[in-house]
Amino acid sequence: MSPELAFILSVALRMAVAAAFVVTASMITERSGPAIGALVATLPVSAGPAYVSLALDHNDAFIAQSALASLPMNASTILMSLVYVHLAQTRSLIVSLGAGISIWFIFALLVRSFEWTLFAGIALNIVALAICLPLVQRFRIARMPLITRRWYDIPLRAALVATLVAAIVTLSSVLGPRISGVLALFPAVFSSLILVLMPRIGGRATAALLANSQWGMMGFGFAVLFLHLTALPLGRWAALSVALATCVAWNFGLWLYGRRKLAKAA
Repeated sequence: MSPELAFILSVALRMAVAAAFVVTASMITERSGPAIGALVATLPVSAGPAYVSLALDHNDAFIAQSALASLPMNASTILMSLVYVHLAQTRSLIVSLGAGISIWFIFALLVRSFEWTLFAGIALNIVALAICLPLVQRFRIARMPLITRRWYDIPLRAALVATLVAAIVTLSSVLGPRISGVLALFPAVFSSLILVLMPRIGGRATAALLANSQWGMMGFGFAVLFLHLTALPLGRWAALSVALATCVAWNFGLWLYGRRKLAKAA
């Protein structure tokens, strides 16, 4: 397979997967609320296809090292969510999303400036979650407005997400390696969900989705950690399967916990 064809197929795969999941997550959020939508939103929709592309071109050691570099980047997305959640309560889409993305890039570039050890990456995620989880706790519940769907809603959402993902991947291919490494982990799914949902359900309900997603980001951090630890002893494909299973099992556990909590309250 030629490099050009492989790149086109990789971009197409990421566009299709991201669009499908964002549309699904947005519809679930509108119907079932932000807590359930967050379980879908925090699956490895963007990072998964990116790692599959890397695994096709590189060996097990490269995947293990990439996962180690991705671990501190998870904290950047957690911080972005914190900024967005607070600003979206009273600010516009442009201000709240723009500030969140700006903070993500600043923090991500700072993170990429250092050589991170496994212990340091774990510690950074613990500190980020310890700070951010209490600060978004009161925003996790929001009233969902009544939504009237139009025939073009789903195609428009899919086109928006696919365009955003294509732009990110294309920029990654023409910029330098440091910026490319940052863009590879850009929170395209969260950004797409904000663009899709905030004009329809408002800032507070969309912020509730991001606030609930922070618990899912904890599971994603575990998945990246296991990917790093298992890529060499098990091989990259088995390690990717372990990472995916970790995300799915973690979110399923969150769903069961939520169900049990509601049952006790009832």
